[in-house]
Amino acid sequence: MSRAEVGREAVEPVETGAAGAAKTAGVDGAVSQSGAGAAGGAGVSGAAVGVLWTLGLFRSELLVTLRRWRTIALLGVLAAVPVLIGIAVRIETGGDGGSAGGGGGGEAGPAFISQVTNNGLFLVFAALAATLPVFLPMAVGVVAGDTVAGESAAGTLRYLLVAPAGRTRLLLAKFTTALVFCLLATLVVAASALVVGAVLFPLGDVTTISGTRISFGEGLVRAGAVALVVALSLAGVAALGIFVSTLTGSGIAAMATTVGLVITVQILGSIPQLDAIHPYLFPNYWLSFSDLLRDPVHWTEIRKNLGLQALYAAVFGSAAWARFTTKDISA
Repeated sequence: MSRAEVGREAVEPVETGAAGAAKTAGVDGAVSQSGAGAAGGAGVSGAAVGVLWTLGLFRSELLVTLRRWRTIALLGVLAAVPVLIGIAVRIETGGDGGSAGGGGGGEAGPAFISQVTNNGLFLVFAALAATLPVFLPMAVGVVAGDTVAGESAAGTLRYLLVAPAGRTRLLLAKFTTALVFCLLATLVVAASALVVGAVLFPLGDVTTISGTRISFGEGLVRAGAVALVVALSLAGVAALGIFVSTLTGSGIAAMATTVGLVITVQILGSIPQLDAIHPYLFPNYWLSFSDLLRDPVHWTEIRKNLGLQALYAAVFGSAAWARFTTKDISA
């Protein structure tokens, strides 16, 4: 068992017990170092040991994040959104087939909702379009904002750094965990919408935005691609949240600041007079995933979206690394 697992499991469940974690850190650090030396004698390279340390840290971070009641509550809320949308559409239409949505590229949400009564698979696209502007980025902002600041507020951060894991490796594990949460949150919305859509509405061939028809199987594949693109669209928010988390020792302050920044950027993106800066705001191309439902697929806006998210991840990830590796850890 890695140092990260032992130290975190000793401290995290009760948010206390720092002295016990320190003692555990000393023992496990010694064991890990001696084990690494034995492995080196057996021909295991230092790089392999480093990979094992990284994987152990990532596993620990992911388990700790998913075990928190806050994370479970966030995923529960995300899963409930498609249920509410599906029930609302069902009541509004009485289960009768509604008019097929038009091909409005920018109005992805309304266009998808108008197609739900004809094909329950469209509830996946409608739910993702509804949650992406607010619910998904807020959930990611809460999780990412708590990564470093939450550890500092709980008094566990310095004990994590007792082990020879390294600050860079620890930060990388936290960022990877945030990205995994982006994917998990998106899949929760998509899976919930698919189940609700299958129960409340008919399923069948999918009519694309371009007006052509594709099989239900290909529609499922495109739904999976949409979920992946939506998850990657949240990478910029995750990097921003981790950077903010390195600036403060209060988890609540970091989460509130991250969510506040997300809302502020959304407001800036809705002001027509500021259209000159819109292409540089991370939410600008979020709804480009609708181009995956064209035949053929239009990749231009999707590439712009993924490129912009990669830029935000690189900039704020580097800023978080620069801050975290030079930060004086006193708690």
